[in-house]
Amino acid sequence: MIVPMRRNSLQHPRGRAGKWDAEGVLLADAQAAGPWSWADVFGQSPQARPVEIEIGVGKGSFLLARAKQRPDVNFLGLEYARAYAVYTADRVRRAGLGNVRVLCADAEAVFRTAVPDESVFRVHVYFPDPWPKRKHHRRRLLQPAFVRQVWRKLSPGGQLLIVTDHQDYFEHIRRTLSAVEGFIETPFPRLIESDEHVVGTNFEKKYAEEGRAFYRTALLKRS
Repeated sequence: MIVPMRRNSLQHPRGRAGKWDAEGVLLADAQAAGPWSWADVFGQSPQARPVEIEIGVGKGSFLLARAKQRPDVNFLGLEYARAYAVYTADRVRRAGLGNVRVLCADAEAVFRTAVPDESVFRVHVYFPDPWPKRKHHRRRLLQPAFVRQVWRKLSPGGQLLIVTDHQDYFEHIRRTLSAVEGFIETPFPRLIESDEHVVGTNFEKKYAEEGRAFYRTALLKRS
């Protein structure tokens, strides 16, 4: 049963010295179990809006910039680290962005149990943990089972967008994607108003200063 989102069903945590206030943006932990309708998450609107999900929002730089550019789109940010989730939610609240929600949860579980099928326009995965040691490769997010879940949740014509600075992980990603039917590779879209960065996350800005190369791919779900 889907429980409608109410004000008192949101968490309102604060950070150190009370300086972070995530009220109205950070979803309650129980909400991760789903299942959802997007009206539960974002509230009713005159017309259904496209939904974009960013997995691993970090400090929220991409999420905020993208949401400001596209007020006609709803954005959900997923972040496993609570400190970053609360910090990003506070930034969203202070920016007055009503089209953004943040959830502290495991992305695999959320996609498996909560996100409605064929309801997402874009899924953004930027600079995921590469888990470089071979014995840790199984912990990488972009495995065949998860990519199939993403495919199920994307609407026809929806996109999975990935950027990494780790060449070995990128090769793993390419092999994984080639094993999942139903995607075609497309040019990577222009997402931010910058000629210096691809997506503008904090990791990208840091790594660009270090002179690292970036690897990206955009996959479109065939109808």
